[in-house]
Amino acid sequence: MLKLETIICTFSVLSVAARADLKARNCSAVREACVGKGFSFSHVPHQEIPGDHLRVCPQGSTCCTQEMEDRFGQQSKQEFENLLDETSHTLRSTFVSRHKIFDEFFLELLENTERSLNEMFVRTYGKPYMQNSEVFENLFAELKRYYTGGNVNLEEMLNDFWSRLLERMFTLLNSQYVITEDYLECISKYTDQLKPFGDVPRKLKAQITRAFIAARTFVQGLSVGREVAQRVSKVSSTPPCIRALTKMLYCPFCQGMPSVKPCKNYCLNVMKGCLANQADLNPEWNQYIDAMLLVAQRLEGPFNIESVMDPIDVKISEAIMNMQDNSPQVSYRVFQGCGQPKPAGITRSARGVSDVFSARFRPYSQEERPTTAAGTSLDRLVIDIKEKLKLSKKFWSNLPEAMCAEDRVTAGNATDECWNGHTKGRYFPEVQKDGLTNQVNNPEVGVDITRPDTLIRQQIMALRVMTNKLKNAYNGNDIYFQDSSDEGSGSGSGSGSTEISPTDVDAVVTEVPEVRFDRSGPVKASAPLGAPSVALPTVLALLVLVLHQQWR
Repeated sequence: MLKLETIICTFSVLSVAARADLKARNCSAVREACVGKGFSFSHVPHQEIPGDHLRVCPQGSTCCTQEMEDRFGQQSKQEFENLLDETSHTLRSTFVSRHKIFDEFFLELLENTERSLNEMFVRTYGKPYMQNSEVFENLFAELKRYYTGGNVNLEEMLNDFWSRLLERMFTLLNSQYVITEDYLECISKYTDQLKPFGDVPRKLKAQITRAFIAARTFVQGLSVGREVAQRVSKVSSTPPCIRALTKMLYCPFCQGMPSVKPCKNYCLNVMKGCLANQADLNPEWNQYIDAMLLVAQRLEGPFNIESVMDPIDVKISEAIMNMQDNSPQVSYRVFQGCGQPKPAGITRSARGVSDVFSARFRPYSQEERPTTAAGTSLDRLVIDIKEKLKLSKKFWSNLPEAMCAEDRVTAGNATDECWNGHTKGRYFPEVQKDGLTNQVNNPEVGVDITRPDTLIRQQIMALRVMTNKLKNAYNGNDIYFQDSSDEGSGSGSGSGSTEISPTDVDAVVTEVPEVRFDRSGPVKASAPLGAPSVALPTVLALLVLVLHQQWR
């Protein structure tokens, strides 16, 4: 019996010695792992020490000093933010690059169209055109100003173009008379009755209005998506999140297991807690993507700005020919309504119509037409961006899964050989659902569900505003947003991003189609398509306040 006790005692001593040796080896592995990660600690224990000083990692025997745990916390924050940046890189670069190429395409398309029209009209109409070319220059300047975010009513602007063109042509075709400014003003009153240009103005106005609304809104949508993605991917970590990240990523070091990776479900709970506000962006983001895809369909079909702008010179020339052919009837009806103008002197004797415009318009052959803008076509651009947009749906709700990928953070499907927050073994808690309110019982991250992140809520509002505008653009309607040039910020780029600033959504007017607000409440809008609408700041402030209360 005594011999047996001696054997047991000897075995116990050997076991203690073996465990002590194992602990020493574990801390040596920690030292090597720390050096490999670039840490420069003043002291790393050679073997485990009491862990009463630890505030995040499990207390008890540990390989970590207080300095190590503090440094691990800083590193965890940095690694999380880097991982978020890396995971969202493709999304952000997609919106940045596609916004840039679409913007360049539309601007170059306008420039090419203006240059083509000028070259054709100089060759066709010669001096009469060159003497009145500012009418066409103003048309393209206003189209560009609208596209780049200016406060331009497309319908009124196009009506004004045709009125100016009528005045100039009437003067040229009736050069035997003295046409005064007052007389020209009288002529403009009869434009709708006379229809001197045939049906071209009506058709072209409908095509240009729809195409430009769709093009401008689509590029603005890309700009908003770009800004939202960039801002949301830079959100700072909260202290509870940093504690949870430290426990997940570096407490295995303190337990002498630096090579053990976190369990997949453990990581998901940590990320869902840290990214709770980002997940709340997902419903509005998905609606925004759907609206972008709808407008993309329009750009491929009836609202294709390329198919509208490419033949615009032919259509305007057709209108000029209509005016030229109908000149006697038009002049007769004007004289009836505005009176007979005074005859000019002998030096301005009457000339025939053929002397004013000596040649019919001859469009370029297919070979002569200029190359497509930006070296591509709208159809190819739209097909490309539609595929990218589809891939970006549910991005924010899928973010925790993407960040917990095996090649980045976790042990993948190894359910028993992974770090569960306490030791190496299975992780039992249930994975939480997405979003802020669902984190109330998150076992890993303390989330204050009563305090939504302000920046994220601003991005949600920006997406909501943009989605509303995209839906209206899909139907060919425009919503007025404050002109960026009114604030002295310049015309900006085709993005029109100054119109819908994700950080200044309080200044954005969100309207139901064909409805505006006055002091008595919502009323039907009487303004024509593309006209500015009026909204009271007090009403908007009330709207934001109500939404804020709902979020709380």
